[in-house]
Amino acid sequence: MIAPAYLTDASGYKGTADRLLIPATEDEISAILREAGERLIPVTVTGAGSGLTGGRVAQGGWVVSLEKFRHLEIFEGRAQAGAAVSLIELRDAAARTRQFYAPDPTEITASVGGTIATNASGSRSFRYGSTRRHVLALRAVFMDGRIAEFRRGDKVEFSVPAIPVPNTTKYTAGYKLEPGMDWIDLLCGSEGTLAVVTGAELKLLSIPQELFTGVIFFSSDEDALRAVDNWRAVPDLRMIEYVDRNSLDLLLGRYPEIPRKAAAALLIESEGDEIEAWEERLTEAGALIEASWFATTAADRERFRKFRHSLPELVIEFIQKHGGLKMGTDFAVPIDRNRDMLAYYRRRLEAEFPGQYVIYGHIGDAHVHVNMLPATPEQASRANELLKEFAMEAVRLGGTVSAEHGLGKRKAGLLSLQYAPEHIEAMMEVKRRLDPHWLLGRGTLFPAPAA
Repeated sequence: MIAPAYLTDASGYKGTADRLLIPATEDEISAILREAGERLIPVTVTGAGSGLTGGRVAQGGWVVSLEKFRHLEIFEGRAQAGAAVSLIELRDAAARTRQFYAPDPTEITASVGGTIATNASGSRSFRYGSTRRHVLALRAVFMDGRIAEFRRGDKVEFSVPAIPVPNTTKYTAGYKLEPGMDWIDLLCGSEGTLAVVTGAELKLLSIPQELFTGVIFFSSDEDALRAVDNWRAVPDLRMIEYVDRNSLDLLLGRYPEIPRKAAAALLIESEGDEIEAWEERLTEAGALIEASWFATTAADRERFRKFRHSLPELVIEFIQKHGGLKMGTDFAVPIDRNRDMLAYYRRRLEAEFPGQYVIYGHIGDAHVHVNMLPATPEQASRANELLKEFAMEAVRLGGTVSAEHGLGKRKAGLLSLQYAPEHIEAMMEVKRRLDPHWLLGRGTLFPAPAA
């Protein structure tokens, strides 16, 4: 009997499997994959389970957990981390040497392997970009049992065509393909469908001497959006996150100190000591300065991080209480279409789910998360229809159907909204080359082949 924890993810998506394997070495993984290949048994790699799209959830076959790949070593400017090392473990170990890992996915219990699989990003990606930019090397095991290490600059040996890239600051929908590309760029974001990544060498940066961090409240949503437009160009700004009024209402139970007159909030973090400059910016923006929160210690910054992370936690609690799946978006649009996408979200949500949604997230990258809160199966069905409608609008505006979470199994159908058949065929050809029997991560990104 396989424990349920290996057969679900944070979205509530559930699966089945015939066997659970927990290898301790790459040679053991190699043997598992070779046997699976000979017997044509699908293999799904599972990590921390913090994903939201069902990529780690098997639909039959074998589950391979990498939980024993926990090696972690910190050096100047880099870290060696096994696939099962969590982001919080990496963060704390790096901090002891006054360094940090720049990608900042909201869920810090996520594993290094999982974040590489989805090319994850987060609040600091506004300045530093997604995971792919911070991987110096990685180790992988392929379906034929081959074990390989790739360093930045190691090129894919076979021909790869160029496919269109959305005009967004980040995206992770399908494979990144371009002629002469690195192996790292191909495997990062491939959602466990091309190889089993066992560990990586990751870039570390020095912790800034000074940080200006705040949760800034506004009496109107328009004031908050105007501040976003004006502050994006601030040179040392590394985080700008958005929280709407509905989200603040949801947070009140945990944070009763939220000012009742606030209609929106921005979480900002800027490197350097620019207190006077920020005082001027806040005044010009019409922020509720006296009611806003400002960090003076690392503990304050951690409290603000938990404030932001409480939103997805509360959404998941609501969904679990009502027995459904998480109905959230991961769409991003070009920066200059940010307001258009927000207006579309609000217009449709107020018509379909008034008072039953929250909007929050990475507004600096025009990448906010909409989470609908359906209370009945009928509402859940309508929410699922709206997700596709929102995806189509994001693509129409030049955006992407996935900016940081990947598509997994739950959202694999959205890939055809963004890419033409010939582009998806190019991705599938890479899949066939590395996994000719479509065994690894079957059902993720692409439909399972007909028997």
